[in-house]
Amino acid sequence: MIVRIVKLSFKEEHISTFENLFEETKENIRNFNGCQFLELYQDKNNPTIFFTYSYWQDESYLEVYRNSDFFKKVWRKTKVLFHDKPQAWSVHKRVTLQ
Repeated sequence: MIVRIVKLSFKEEHISTFENLFEETKENIRNFNGCQFLELYQDKNNPTIFFTYSYWQDESYLEVYRNSDFFKKVWRKTKVLFHDKPQAWSVHKRVTLQ
């Protein structure tokens, strides 16, 4: 399993547009083959910064998603809202404490 963390910085006037887009697409993202978990976070001190946090069965499933028509359509709508270049990390979960 891999964890995908993506930092997204939006122009302030586009925050609600992004939130609406995420609301419309979140179930499709979460139910995409190989996606096991999805969360969206918003920075508490800078409301223009969001993070998506998702679990993928492995890197190959993430790549199929990233190359899908669905992703390309959503990304096309999302990237025009950015204030800054997005950043992304694929990481392995090492420890979980609850």
